[in-house]
Amino acid sequence: MSVGVINVVVAVGRLTRPAELRVLPSGDQLVTLELTVPRETERADSVPVSWFRAPARAADLEVDEEVLVIGRVRRRFFKASGVTQSRTEVVADAVVPTRQKKRMAAALERARAQLGSAAP
Repeated sequence: MSVGVINVVVAVGRLTRPAELRVLPSGDQLVTLELTVPRETERADSVPVSWFRAPARAADLEVDEEVLVIGRVRRRFFKASGVTQSRTEVVADAVVPTRQKKRMAAALERARAQLGSAAP
């Protein structure tokens, strides 16, 4: 029995650097974040996050703010100094400060719906 394709990330952590806004050659806007996700028995994980077409409120996110990130895992390849390299990151669909309980609940419900649609 095939489950189908599931690529959904749900992570809660703290921002470790300011949100960085870049405009790509295509004209699209990209916000990059660095999220630290604590673990009970091991060192925290550092997770790079890319957020395309982020709303203006993304600029208001602050270092050390706790956020919920919902998105998908992506590995991209690029050349640097003539050498092919790769980076694994989370491409965010939503980034919500955890203090915003209603927005957080709505984002989690959308993620739950994505998981439900992939069930056998």
